[in-house]
Amino acid sequence: MRARIAIAALLLLTACDGGPAVVHEKDDNAGPFPAADRPVAKIVSPRWSTEEMRDRLNESGEVMAKAAIAKDMTVADIGAGEGYYTVRLASRVGKDGRVLAEDIVPEVRDALAQRVARDRLDNVSVRLGEPANPKLPDNSFDRILMVHMYHEIEQPYEFLWRMRPSLKPDGEVVVVDANRATQNHGTPPRLLECEFAAVGYRLVGFDNMPSAGGYMARFRAVGARPEPKDIRGCRLD
Repeated sequence: MRARIAIAALLLLTACDGGPAVVHEKDDNAGPFPAADRPVAKIVSPRWSTEEMRDRLNESGEVMAKAAIAKDMTVADIGAGEGYYTVRLASRVGKDGRVLAEDIVPEVRDALAQRVARDRLDNVSVRLGEPANPKLPDNSFDRILMVHMYHEIEQPYEFLWRMRPSLKPDGEVVVVDANRATQNHGTPPRLLECEFAAVGYRLVGFDNMPSAGGYMARFRAVGARPEPKDIRGCRLD
């Protein structure tokens, strides 16, 4: 047990490689979506921790089990990085399931595409997203995973708004992050819930996840998608 806790603590320290945060000032010309009233962490590495260490804690197994990811599902892995979840999701959903792995860094996307081809993961497709738009097809996903990357989204309200239509009626967004300030490469759970709620998502599950270096939150879209001009940003003191 002591070793497990020690390893989990090490994961927390190495999450996102601890790069500095970037504070974005509000821009009156940014468009109809409110700006994030908080620091936005800088993307510093596609690797959160080593795959061997993460498997030693059964990180992906616990996350996929609690997210109820099963055979034949269609799952999006947003901010897929080097593909830790991508390759494990491919096995989990099986040959009749589908995984879409996405990153916004072209070099990372290309390296992941090479890994997918090398491992012959025929049920995986890889694509390049945009910082404020995942560009996912409508009504397509049973689950959307966002693992240790939410705090790096510069325009969370626009991103979540554009992502909403891609969920199936009973689909869920699964966020894994650390419970700490965004400038320290985490997202406080209360802030996460507030930002999702502003775009019409309801929190349907929350678990502390030491194996994943923090917590896991699950959201579903409820009601009508709000108009961008009606979205009110969050400010947590």
